[in-house]
Amino acid sequence: MITGTLKSQIDSVWDDFWSGGISNPLEVMEQLTYLLFIRALDQEQTRAENKAARTGQPIDNPVFPEGTDPKGQPYENLRWSRFKNLAPAEMYKTVDEHVFPFLHEIAEDTTHAQHMAAARLTIPTPALLQKAVDGLDAVPMEDRDTKGDVYEYMLAKIATAGENGQFRTPRHIIKLMVEMMAPTPKDIICDPASGTCGFLVAASEHIREQHPTALTDTGLSDHFHSRMFNGFDFDNTMLRIGSMNMQLHGIENPNITYRDSLSEEYATGHEAYTLVLANPPFAGSLDYEGTAKDLLQVAKTKTTELLFISLFLRLLKPGGRAAVIVPDGVLFGSTKAHKELRRVLVEDQKLDGIVSLPSGVFKPYAGVSTAILLFTKTNSGGTDHVWFYDLQADGQSLDDRRTPLLDEDKLGPTPDTPLTGDDHTSNNLPDALARWQQRNGSETDREFTDQSFCVPKEDIAANDYDLSINRYKEIVYEEIEYPEPAEILNELSALETEIQQGIEDLKAMLE
Repeated sequence: MITGTLKSQIDSVWDDFWSGGISNPLEVMEQLTYLLFIRALDQEQTRAENKAARTGQPIDNPVFPEGTDPKGQPYENLRWSRFKNLAPAEMYKTVDEHVFPFLHEIAEDTTHAQHMAAARLTIPTPALLQKAVDGLDAVPMEDRDTKGDVYEYMLAKIATAGENGQFRTPRHIIKLMVEMMAPTPKDIICDPASGTCGFLVAASEHIREQHPTALTDTGLSDHFHSRMFNGFDFDNTMLRIGSMNMQLHGIENPNITYRDSLSEEYATGHEAYTLVLANPPFAGSLDYEGTAKDLLQVAKTKTTELLFISLFLRLLKPGGRAAVIVPDGVLFGSTKAHKELRRVLVEDQKLDGIVSLPSGVFKPYAGVSTAILLFTKTNSGGTDHVWFYDLQADGQSLDDRRTPLLDEDKLGPTPDTPLTGDDHTSNNLPDALARWQQRNGSETDREFTDQSFCVPKEDIAANDYDLSINRYKEIVYEEIEYPEPAEILNELSALETEIQQGIEDLKAMLE
């Protein structure tokens, strides 16, 4: 967990960028990502040198080779530990003219390095670069947990910075979805709209916590670091940020690549993954010509949220499962495409559940009502009933401030401290997770008046495959006993008498 001191250090670095003339939060994040990557290269070289000193063997594939770069600067001088001690003007020249070109040189080595191929320094002054380097140098980045927490805290600033917040799904909602899907060490996980790679990072942390021996098994460890995690985006800035997020959380070579997932040009990955976790972009519209033709076969539509569901079905292997966020319109939309897609999920696949989210979950930058769609690809049906959960509180206020309503140890889907009955009214996530795990057991006995319940497939089909929870949830209205008319008249008469007496008393006082 990141401490208050660390937060203050990061806040200071961020404030330096703003006061130094870089006000776009994504640009700040991108420049910090470059600097963190440069620092990580130096740390990697240091570890290799320490190993060589212990074993007496030369360094295999050193990050910083012997000799000089094309401009005659010794590679040794490009290390973070060297240039951080230079005067501001000399540091700026070294970083701009030598370090960043060096990033382009090594862009073929790993997935992370490939995303640095277009790196360029946009920090405008030597003074600001010195502040940024000094600030980051003071932040401890030795262990994986701290590195990951620091970067996550930086990413949180994107969400609080206004219009760019759409790139970040709330982390407690991501964790709920991951816990519901319970990834295993053999899963192949994909997020086709990966952004900052929050879903992939959360899945990796789940594997580390729940399957710790997986990383000591050679085969599973190789799978974890090279093939398990797959993320696609068509924004190169987000690819760099997402890749760095994965690197700082200890995933060595994930598949984080450029791809417009809905386009015909990138119509690949058929039945390649066992788990899809995603929050795809909403409210978009594409041309039929540029959209992958096989996606239109499920439902001919230009609406991106429907096309993404078709994409998820294409990407999943039979038996693969998905937890994805969709706007409420997907659940009850009346167009032919909406109805057909819902019919496919219910009749041709196995629709497992719907979690209705409160409309304030994505504030302050969006107030759209959303839900979590949970399904399994079978290609042969299998839906007996659909589990619904009406999530009313996620542990934070549902206004633009999104203030925590409980202590930190009681937040999230798996809080460190068990919740009391009163706590549940502020945080429904643990209850949602517990009930999900009983969706084929005790949950089937719940009434439609409860917070969660199961609806038989036949009822859903009879309602034109409407998946809105309000279609099935029953509300019990409390009966109010009204007084008899005679009692009301008596009370009014007594009140009239009191008023009249008050008037008479007032007249007497005035006389």
